[in-house]
Amino acid sequence: MRDTVVGDEGSTVNAQAAQMDDIRLVALPSAVNCSAMFVRFTLGEWSLNPLIDQAENLVAQLVTASVEGAAPERPGFVLIRLQVRGDCLVIEVEDGQPPETAPELDGDHAGVEPLRGGGKRIWCELPLPVGITAGAVALPRRDANRSAVPEPLMTGEPIGADADFLGKILTGLTRSEV
Repeated sequence: MRDTVVGDEGSTVNAQAAQMDDIRLVALPSAVNCSAMFVRFTLGEWSLNPLIDQAENLVAQLVTASVEGAAPERPGFVLIRLQVRGDCLVIEVEDGQPPETAPELDGDHAGVEPLRGGGKRIWCELPLPVGITAGAVALPRRDANRSAVPEPLMTGEPIGADADFLGKILTGLTRSEV
């Protein structure tokens, strides 16, 4: 049994989670690539690099199922949540579809839960690398000057966007493979 507390909007959040981050995306094909980037970035920030590939593949599978089950004319949202708790990484994916539409997950540490307002939460646990526990996963460190506002924003001058860079981002988000 998982120790959980009920949060806002009926979400359950583990009471013993040492780290947690989530992202909410529209259930469109671009959500698969966005969720993969989210997993890579978050686990990299938490120094859990050995879990990145496995977690990314699992999240891509779950988000793909959510996207494929969504109505194209009214896709809804998909929420991806990562938690570090005890000796495992907990991955949760929530969408507005009925629990019966969940893909099969291997292992004893996975399941599907109906949400109070409708929809479902699919969760699974991946063991942390040997010798690492939730308490050992440190918060990412930020440089003191990293959050400083750039000078052009202070003066009110517009900042130009690099068209090549934005094109690369758009291409990455619309790739069909993960």
